Amino acid sequence: MKKFLVLFESSVPAEEQMKAPPEQKKAGMELWMKWMQKAGSALVDPGAPLGNAAVVKGSAGASGAGKVAGYSIVQANSRQDVQRLFEDHPHFKAPGAVIDILECLSMPGTPK
Repeated sequence: MKKFLVLFESSVPAEEQMKAPPEQKKAGMELWMKWMQKAGSALVDPGAPLGNAAVVKGSAGASGAGKVAGYSIVQANSRQDVQRLFEDHPHFKAPGAVIDILECLSMPGTPK
């Protein structure tokens, strides 16, 4: 099986989304929990929401403009299997929602 890093992008930062009213957050989490049960053992790490990015350029740091709001790690036989797993995912209810799927490749010269 291959591992994939899944990045959840949104036009609204995760920190702002966390300020939603309690009933809205509860309803959203129920959708995510239902999806996690459906994903089953393919879900290696459910991940977490992410704070604002910082960009490192050489020795200078700056605030990032990234829109990544969270991540998960899944395993599957192919990228197409992962894409099917994320069809109708609850993240698509977020404003400007995009899900990026990246295969985790082996580092040359390291054990698999």
